[in-house]
Amino acid sequence: MSQEPTHKSLDEINQSVEVPSVYETSFVQKFLAYSGPGALVAVGYMDPGNWLTSLSGGSQFRYALLSVLLMSILVATFMQTLSIKLGVVARLDLAQAIAQKVPKAGRYTLWIINELAMMATDMTGVVGTAIALKLLFGLPLLYGILFTIFDVLLVLLFLRFGIRRIEFIVLTAILIVGVIFGIEVSRATPDLAQIAGGLLPTPKILTNHEMLIMSLGIVGATIMPHNIYLHSSLAQSRRYDYHNPAQVNEALRFAKWDSNVHLVAAFLINAILLVLGGTLFFHTNGQLSAFQDVYNGLKSAAIVGNLASPLMSTLFAFALLITGMISSITSTLSGQIVMEGYLHIRLPLWERRLLTRFVTLIPILAIGFLVGFNDHDFEQIIVYAQIALSIALPFTLFPMVALTSNHDLMGVHTNQRYVTMIGYLLTAIITVLNLQFVIAAF
Repeated sequence: MSQEPTHKSLDEINQSVEVPSVYETSFVQKFLAYSGPGALVAVGYMDPGNWLTSLSGGSQFRYALLSVLLMSILVATFMQTLSIKLGVVARLDLAQAIAQKVPKAGRYTLWIINELAMMATDMTGVVGTAIALKLLFGLPLLYGILFTIFDVLLVLLFLRFGIRRIEFIVLTAILIVGVIFGIEVSRATPDLAQIAGGLLPTPKILTNHEMLIMSLGIVGATIMPHNIYLHSSLAQSRRYDYHNPAQVNEALRFAKWDSNVHLVAAFLINAILLVLGGTLFFHTNGQLSAFQDVYNGLKSAAIVGNLASPLMSTLFAFALLITGMISSITSTLSGQIVMEGYLHIRLPLWERRLLTRFVTLIPILAIGFLVGFNDHDFEQIIVYAQIALSIALPFTLFPMVALTSNHDLMGVHTNQRYVTMIGYLLTAIITVLNLQFVIAAF
């Protein structure tokens, strides 16, 4: 087993939530005690980048890409399970574990790559929040972008409540977003038989260039580095006896349940978005290109018929605002994990948040002043942010598979050979697909 780090990952919340002992309470009570980190991670699977790719994929190819979304979530579930295992067994987050194994130059290189990935993640939240503020209140994009500086206050307010209350707030937000889109899709009356057919992969995805590019975009938007780092740390938020093998096994078991349940919820919300795009906008010949288009479409009876109403479009924008703001919490925590783990530098969370946000705003504002503050150009920022995340992903997944296959670090919980082989194979496939996406994007 590894030597304990000099400081705990996310020290403010590490081992802050009590859980029952192995011999106490029922399955449901234990599940509820361990449930929460999965909700925070699931938010990263339904940020504005996921929204854009799911809605666009539905508008262009109707329900055909549901199979790509399903496979992406299955791969994400596998990777998050490895992340959980690293945190629960080794008591290290991924940044700490990597930093123990690589020389100083490698540490700094990986920190830069992942710091850029955290910035890219933050960009999607900034742009999504700014667009939602414009749709809801008519606030110009420039002011909406600057307004996001103050969401540091929101993050700090939430953190004062403690991690358990943050988890509850995020879970409530996920449920609200899910209900909103559930209502909109049910009113749109989609073809259930075609939806079921869309869950089955088709060779056309590989032979149709446009469909392949959109599929790569969905993969790139679904599996992101910050979720891997975040989960390896949040898994340590539960206070269990990590010297007791039975307690460690139980912590692993329920952390996986927590992750799987919330990733299923993330899949359902993304699937609903894709179905919404395919049901309402497929007949527009795939011309859906912006959140503004969806917002306007949900108001226009000429496009969506009986579903159209100001309420439906307002609910859509409100859901976008919720996910944009909630993702600020996860991007802040992920950034803290990366900085502390690689550089051993500890900053107060409000300083870390302000630093991240100011650095993120520089390229966003530069683009705005160069090309103008309009929705389409700013949604392109989300696309390029996905490219940055795609480039950074192999530098996250390969080390994680290697670390969880290290017997000195993981002991009896070392990956079985077939798990290691699957991990490396999936990482190699994702790397190749992401390279294709990057090449195609440029």
